[in-house]
Amino acid sequence: MTHLLLAIIYIAFISLGLPDSLLGSAWPSIYTEFGVPLSYAGIISMIIALGTIVSSLQSDRLTRKLGTGKVTAISVVLTALALFGFSTSHSFAMLCLWAIPYGLGAGSVDASLNNYVALHYESKHMSWLHCMWGMGATLGPYIMGFALTGGNGWNMGYRYIGILQIVLTAVLFFSLPLWKSSNTFTLDHTVTSKKPLTLSEIIRIPGAKEVMLCFFCYCALEQTTGLWASSYLTLYKGIAPETAASFASLFFIGITIGRALSGFITMKLSNVQMIRLGQVFIAVGIFTMLLPATQIFSLIGLIIIGLGCAPIYPCIIHSTPAHFGAERSQAIIGVQMASAYIGTCLMPPLFGIVANKITVALLPLYLLGVLLIMILMHELLTRKTGTCIGKEREG
Repeated sequence: MTHLLLAIIYIAFISLGLPDSLLGSAWPSIYTEFGVPLSYAGIISMIIALGTIVSSLQSDRLTRKLGTGKVTAISVVLTALALFGFSTSHSFAMLCLWAIPYGLGAGSVDASLNNYVALHYESKHMSWLHCMWGMGATLGPYIMGFALTGGNGWNMGYRYIGILQIVLTAVLFFSLPLWKSSNTFTLDHTVTSKKPLTLSEIIRIPGAKEVMLCFFCYCALEQTTGLWASSYLTLYKGIAPETAASFASLFFIGITIGRALSGFITMKLSNVQMIRLGQVFIAVGIFTMLLPATQIFSLIGLIIIGLGCAPIYPCIIHSTPAHFGAERSQAIIGVQMASAYIGTCLMPPLFGIVANKITVALLPLYLLGVLLIMILMHELLTRKTGTCIGKEREG
């Protein structure tokens, strides 16, 4: 039963990744069709992020009431409905409207599933599960590129993903009895029986503010890259929109491959060491993008940045119980998710303004600034919580 449930969670992580990279790959076609400024992608991204912030902050309460299985299934239903809404939209206002359930469906499931895995499985499984997210995020742009090159338009790309989400939703609903099996239910019940912490109580926990800012910066970097890579390649490097949509997926390919490898490396390195290694790779990727001349450097840089991003998210999540204790991990992960989506909400749109007012060529420098803040926050976090590297690796 435990292995079957793990397989279901793998499928759920694929469903989380499928829609995440669609907007960035479709936007070069959408904004020209609707006649809106390039920077308006940031508005849709902001609405989605606001919805995820709200649902992430409620994840502790919802998971205690409904359990991880039901929260996951209901959230994926919301996302699937939103994707079908996108596929029928013919105005920018309709996209904004459907972005609301899109965001609400993402937050709770993200926090709930990540906490469940952090408590019940080893770090290698967290990396491999997020590799499944990368597979979904990589598949998304390819499906969108297939729709665009086939002459079906970006609407059909969203529809294809919506159909896949419906299939995954059915699998999740049929799997609900597995979440109530004796082993997993006992562990889940132990964690969910405590009283939910308030936001003010969480913020006062040593290291909480630092991990929130660390997540803010990580997701700001990841989402800014994912959202603007296609536009950067099209407008600055002169690559055709259809080709750029596929090339932008190289970033997500880097994340996917990196997380597959990270699962093995976590057997030797601690979560803290993995995060530092990832930060070094991101820096190398950014400096590669800054190299002049041919387009190949930008493509290689995107892959390296993706490889660097690979271990950071899952390792920060998995280290949460070690940093803050199992009884507080769901609450902490909820605010981490909220902080991540605040980064998603603010930073990609902010770069949209920079690209619109100055130039999209500043993307690598923008990412570098965010990376430096993330490095500082993570080092402060490890100092304040005093996590033992050896103990964390064992956990």
